[in-house]
Amino acid sequence: MVAAVATAWLLLWAAACAQSEQDFYDFKAVNIRGKLVSLEKYRGSVSLVVNVASECGFTDQNYRALQQLQRDLGPHHFNVLAFPCNQFGQQEPDTNREIENFARRTYSVSFPMFSKIAVTGTGAHPAFKYLTQTSGKEPTWNFWKYLVDPDGKVVGAWDPTVPVAEIKPRITEQVMKLILRKREDL
Repeated sequence: MVAAVATAWLLLWAAACAQSEQDFYDFKAVNIRGKLVSLEKYRGSVSLVVNVASECGFTDQNYRALQQLQRDLGPHHFNVLAFPCNQFGQQEPDTNREIENFARRTYSVSFPMFSKIAVTGTGAHPAFKYLTQTSGKEPTWNFWKYLVDPDGKVVGAWDPTVPVAEIKPRITEQVMKLILRKREDL
């Protein structure tokens, strides 16, 4: 009996060890053009994950600031990852194609964009469920921002009233840590 219990514990322990702890980059998402993408491709980079909307009062200031952030930090293993969402005030009613055209034409967006998703509730995309659970902060409106480190861990979350300029030092700090880490690895 004792041997059976010990064996069961060993099997459970081995199974738990075999499963790596889940992180943001373990998920997959469909990009704005309909292709399934593993977020694993962003591992090793700092990411700012944002639920965006085209018809929100926060749209102009955020898209401009996010694109500038991508321009400034993108060459240093950084990406804004934009996830359109129509859950808040129905402010992202268009199709993926229309959303992409709007963002690229109006703001010259060069950062990765994904297909429209739900970010809260039972139908929330698993990546956003992860962001919500690990940060303890659930989106209540458009333009929530989650800072994800190169290992896929959430290191910050901000509501839409916090401007990108205010969190840029925190993002830059993560990028600088990554640059130093890469230099040490050489």
